[in-house]
Amino acid sequence: MKKLLAAALFACVCAGLVSANAPEAPSKDSSVVDALKQNAQDHGDALVAGDLDRLDQILADDWKAVALSGRIVTKEAVLANLKSGKDKLEWFQLGPMDVQVFGNVAAIHGTVTEKRRWDGKDVSGLYLWMDLLEKRGDTWVIVRSAGTKVK
Repeated sequence: MKKLLAAALFACVCAGLVSANAPEAPSKDSSVVDALKQNAQDHGDALVAGDLDRLDQILADDWKAVALSGRIVTKEAVLANLKSGKDKLEWFQLGPMDVQVFGNVAAIHGTVTEKRRWDGKDVSGLYLWMDLLEKRGDTWVIVRSAGTKVK
């Protein structure tokens, strides 16, 4: 229940941020939508490869996420867990994604099927996820994330 509540709260915060920063209607620019979907694929690919440098580029320095435990995690913690081997994404496949772009802010959510180990335990399965991105300079970076495992 805590996980569902955390995901719902995250979605509300994202919606509030998007509407507060977006005086215009959502963009339907397919090149931007495609770039954001590619960002999601690149994020997963970097996790599988353990490419900390690429993840450092994809995640904003101030990135935070609501973890499955309901705790807030930082970029530093995620990178440390990957480097130590505590977190290992072995394989993933993204499902359909929905992207909304409001100027320099975007929200993207979808599903992902993962084969993953956390602290030696199999946590594989189907997950729902949502990322909030901001365009900083010429680059879209993920600033907030949340997800939950589908039971």
